[in-house]
Amino acid sequence: MNALKRNGFIILGGPLEGTRDVLLIVRANSPDEINDRFGDDPWTSLDLLRISRIAPWTLRLGSLP
Repeated sequence: MNALKRNGFIILGGPLEGTRDVLLIVRANSPDEINDRFGDDPWTSLDLLRISRIAPWTLRLGSLP
């Protein structure tokens, strides 16, 4: 996860209050790229990360690095 953040793939992330879920904002060109990148991460193989949903998002206010 730290490497995915360092290389700019993960932009923002954090827990969704009141749940066991986490929201990750990533920079990717397709859902396949997201699945591939997370599939190679140790958190996935250790069952610490399970993708439950991938949805496109358009930032309309503010900016990201």
